[in-house]
Amino acid sequence: MTSARIDDEKITQIRESVDIVDVIGEYVQLKKQGRNYFGLCPFHGENTPSFSVSADKQIFHCFGCGAGGNVFTFLMDMEGYNFVEAAKNLAEKGNIPLDVEINKDHGRSHVPAGSAQMLEAHELLRKFYHHLLMNTKEGQEALEYLMNRGFTEEAIEKFQIGYSLDSWDFAAKLLSKRGFSPELMEQGGLIIHREKDGKYFDRFRNRVMFPIMDHQGNTIAFSGRALGEDEPKYLNSPETPIFNKSKVLYNFQLARPHIRKKEQAVIFEGFADCISAVRAGVENSLATMGTALTDQHIQLLKRNTDQIVICYDSDSAGLNAANRAASMLQEHGFHLKVALMPDKLDPDDYIRKYGEKSFVSDVIGGSLTYMAFKMHYLRLGKNLNNEGDRIPYIEAVLKEISHLPSAVERDHYLRQLASEFSLSLEALEQQQRQTFFSERKKGNLQAQAQPVKVSLQYEHKLRPAYYNAETKLIAHMLRSKETAYKIQQMLGNASLHIDEHQAVITYLYGFYEEGHEADTSLFLTYLPDPNLRRIVSEIEMMSVNEEVSDKELTDYINQVLKYEKVLKIKEKEAEEKEAVRRSDHLRAAQIAMEIIQMRKML
Repeated sequence: MTSARIDDEKITQIRESVDIVDVIGEYVQLKKQGRNYFGLCPFHGENTPSFSVSADKQIFHCFGCGAGGNVFTFLMDMEGYNFVEAAKNLAEKGNIPLDVEINKDHGRSHVPAGSAQMLEAHELLRKFYHHLLMNTKEGQEALEYLMNRGFTEEAIEKFQIGYSLDSWDFAAKLLSKRGFSPELMEQGGLIIHREKDGKYFDRFRNRVMFPIMDHQGNTIAFSGRALGEDEPKYLNSPETPIFNKSKVLYNFQLARPHIRKKEQAVIFEGFADCISAVRAGVENSLATMGTALTDQHIQLLKRNTDQIVICYDSDSAGLNAANRAASMLQEHGFHLKVALMPDKLDPDDYIRKYGEKSFVSDVIGGSLTYMAFKMHYLRLGKNLNNEGDRIPYIEAVLKEISHLPSAVERDHYLRQLASEFSLSLEALEQQQRQTFFSERKKGNLQAQAQPVKVSLQYEHKLRPAYYNAETKLIAHMLRSKETAYKIQQMLGNASLHIDEHQAVITYLYGFYEEGHEADTSLFLTYLPDPNLRRIVSEIEMMSVNEEVSDKELTDYINQVLKYEKVLKIKEKEAEEKEAVRRSDHLRAAQIAMEIIQMRKML
């Protein structure tokens, strides 16, 4: 690590100025269970929380994928920061002065060189487009268009909206003058190569420019809205090495704190609707980028909230998209609502027609439950006064009711059906049970999600006695410098059998010899290898006695030494077999006697 650039005292001061639960809580929805906090791991996809954060020890560990560390390493793993970048970020959060220089490409130290240049070029054009819109005569028409659409200067600043000149090659020349490779800028989707003359021209011309940010706030793409009659109306960046629309949710970097605060996200089909909703005060708004919800989107959402409101267009295409998204989110265990708008309006049109307050109170506030939406959706195109439409509708609703995990919900909607169509509740219940068993037999019903007990204790894993003994020794060494030196003396010249365990205690001796007291969170900063940090964080999550007796330590040491003798016996057994193979029976008998004596010593 590069921690040598910041002294240990300052590192400790920064670490103590922030709470790891608060920092990780900006990325992961955490819920307290006992002494620790649990959530869905941000480093691998999972549906059952196995990611644990200890407020007492100021460390984290995932019992699923093994990720672990302290608050510095979390930011390093999550954002791709180097150590100094992570320290700088945390120092700002904790109001600790830290006078260090970091690379201007803050947070990009993990990005390949070509991609880093694409990010720089996008950032340059974002600032240039925004300047043109706000400060030049050329951008006046675009600014007036936005103002007429209800945009305020505050909103334009928040979303860094800009304007691209009505020029074939202004951006291409600007990028070239700044030293950016035209070939690389074409790969980044900013300019286009013309085959007939080999020249490059701008992708975006005479358009209102909406920058698209990644989840760290870096500009990675653009969407340009035509001012004139040019087609298409919206022109988007193509997918590039830095822009994958299946992974990006528009406005995530701004919405995340509001999602955390409200414990809910509102999802729109497009960024224009998202911007309008934010202007209306729905700041926990997100949008997909011209694609349906993906598994990557869902994993990102699950780490931040379990409550979603879908707010898509109310035309046929929008309702079909909302139905697909709702089904997908329901399968992943979200608490779901769907906001519907009248007159086949989209959210942006609704807000301009009926106002922001009506949108917040009547549309978002009046969202339907998942089941109420499904009943509304299943009605579309049907004449329920007609028996030929009514019976298939009721059967379809019963099938949906069979998927509901709550008996109260099932009863509620069965009574609603019975009342609406003057049917016997008993008959509906009987039909619903038949539907349930039929669906289960077909495999269409997923088992209801039950709380899964994660094997949270390192020692519960099926491992040899010597292995568990080594982890217990390390656990006690992490808790006390005196115990660590005592164990060092008791081991003598013997080493731990697991190479990673031996590496951990070697670093730990060095850590203590530098004058540090027992402090696992600080020690994790001292370790250079992510794999060793994972092992230490997992061992630190073990439950061990606060006070350890010499007898207990001796038992652990004996398990380690005993395994060393077992290994020697195995070597002797191999020698015995080799002697028998060579027909050296006298030597084989001698080795057999040695093995008997060694086993007696065990």
